[in-house]
Amino acid sequence: MLIALPGQRAEALSGSDFNAGEIISDDVFFNSNAMSVAQIQSFLQSQESGCTAANGQPCLMNFHQNTTSQAASAGRCNAYAGANNESAAQIIYKVAQACGINPQVILVTLEKEEALVSSKAPTSARYSIAMGYACPDTSACDTKYYGFFNQVYHAAWQFKEYAYEPSYWYSVTGKHIGNSAVRYSPTASCGSTTVNILNQATVGLYIYTPYTPNAAALNNLNGVGDSCSSYGNRNFWVFFNNWFGSPTDAGNVPYGHYDTATAGYDQLTVTGWAIDPNTTSPINVQVIVDGKVVATKAASLTRNDVAAAYPNTGNQHGFSVTVSAAAGARSVCITAVNVGIGSHGTSLGCRTVNVISASPVGHVDSASALPDGIAVSGWALDQQTTDPIHVNIYVDGKIVPTNFLANGSRPDLAGPYPNSGTNHGYSVSFAATGGTHNVCVYGINVGTGSNSLIGCRSVSVLPGGAPFGHLDALDAVAGGATVRGWALDPDTANPVAVHVYSNGQLVTVLTANGGRSDIAALYPAYGGAHGFSGSVQLAAGNDNVCLYLINQPSGSNPLLGCKTLSVKSGSPIGSVDLAGGVSGGVRVAGWALDPDTSASIPVHVYVGTTLAGALTAGNTRSDIGKAYPDYGSEHGYDGVVPAKPGSYNVCVYGINTGAGSNSLIGCKAVTVP
Repeated sequence: MLIALPGQRAEALSGSDFNAGEIISDDVFFNSNAMSVAQIQSFLQSQESGCTAANGQPCLMNFHQNTTSQAASAGRCNAYAGANNESAAQIIYKVAQACGINPQVILVTLEKEEALVSSKAPTSARYSIAMGYACPDTSACDTKYYGFFNQVYHAAWQFKEYAYEPSYWYSVTGKHIGNSAVRYSPTASCGSTTVNILNQATVGLYIYTPYTPNAAALNNLNGVGDSCSSYGNRNFWVFFNNWFGSPTDAGNVPYGHYDTATAGYDQLTVTGWAIDPNTTSPINVQVIVDGKVVATKAASLTRNDVAAAYPNTGNQHGFSVTVSAAAGARSVCITAVNVGIGSHGTSLGCRTVNVISASPVGHVDSASALPDGIAVSGWALDQQTTDPIHVNIYVDGKIVPTNFLANGSRPDLAGPYPNSGTNHGYSVSFAATGGTHNVCVYGINVGTGSNSLIGCRSVSVLPGGAPFGHLDALDAVAGGATVRGWALDPDTANPVAVHVYSNGQLVTVLTANGGRSDIAALYPAYGGAHGFSGSVQLAAGNDNVCLYLINQPSGSNPLLGCKTLSVKSGSPIGSVDLAGGVSGGVRVAGWALDPDTSASIPVHVYVGTTLAGALTAGNTRSDIGKAYPDYGSEHGYDGVVPAKPGSYNVCVYGINTGAGSNSLIGCKAVTVP
């Protein structure tokens, strides 16, 4: 499609260029033939790429509406023939033709009032007051003029009305050609300035939006100024310049079309055409990538379609330019370089192009230490082939001799690289000495391009040697000790054996295979199964307890730690607090414990020389818990054993656990009734 939008400005706009007396020339403002329906539609599409219509309303490029016929209005607008389902582009074009207004003026007004040209998700409210018509600053909008067509038609009619009745509008607004007082904002205290208005179109803009930008607004053209800044006429001027070129230039700048932008391997190609109305000779176009001019080429290729559309310009106006570009999303703009009258080149537009890397791409997902080695995983591919490629791994600048092939399944690559297949994963391991190493992965190139660095990681490998760990706790308990800690051997991820010695004698062997997430976090290559805990039975008295870590596969067994413990052990102790006859037997009560255990023990009750029964010393005795805090409180007994009437010597024995023997707790004389 041939689309020419003469006048788009290429270089940055400056507030110093703003002429308050001639915002737009009459020739440009009233040029109703500036754009065709197709050109308007194409322009809308270029502005609304990525439209989401998230608010339930179509973007302007997709908007349609039934329009109503409008009778001719002398000196303002010719008749408008209404139709069903007219597009926004058709409405803008037909209103422009009927009222003699430049369709570019309508587009710019739609943007400055409600941002409808650029909005990707417009609302119905925006369409209702699309041109800001009948929406004064001091009161609510008049609902009589709601609706897109209604707004566009009546705003265009109003601009012609300003020109048809200049004396009336001067008497109402004080705006006319010549010196006119124009305020800076709706706030009266912000003041005004005298503007020498040079033409009718600028008068109309000041009546429609009765403010002129102050210095703060002009110093920040794309942002806000100060509390006294207004932006309507400034934004009209900025949008017109950026989209269509100078609003005071009657068409002496280049025009053309940016046809395509296609990506290649480390390069991109742009095509289109460009004409300067001041010459039939080819003109230059500039290719601008990410804001930098990377090529200037003559638009001299034969374009018979351009010659047919513009018969007085010749056919040597096409361009196809290929430039180098870094891989990734690139903003690619084209400027037609001006050779004739006028001060500005013309921007033919900008596109975003995703340049493909000719060299391999990939990622290092993880790099971690192993016992005496390093494990690395990730993916690597060359977009010029679907076959797996090799990766080379360097450790501290020296290549690992093994040649690794990235051929593992990676279905996650199907989305970002749909044409490359999914067998491009690598997961490899290799030996490494102890210490911190810089590990780098390189993808080996296929076709054009070169080998590329995929990524680097720092990995700390534990040096091989004796096991190490920490003794977290070693405490005396009834009859022995409890022990807790962790241990690992840098030569293996397997559990370490821990030998426990008491006074130089091996008393037990523990295995450090319990879960320890803190150790896994510190030493991820070794996992977390390196904790140990257990109980050790010890002789009564002072015990020097030491723990040793057993080296794998061989070597010295380092001492983890020692502690001298005072361990209680021996035969049961206790008391007979009560012994008395009851009907059919003897009731006995008291307490008993064995120094070798905190568990409740049994007691045997003898009536005379006869074993009458057994009780368990498991009742709560808080006094015993206080007296023997290492043993707890569950050591009381209270029960009845059978006995015939008569007088007896009743004795209670504690039944031994561990070292020692059964012991007499106490005896009492008892009479059974």
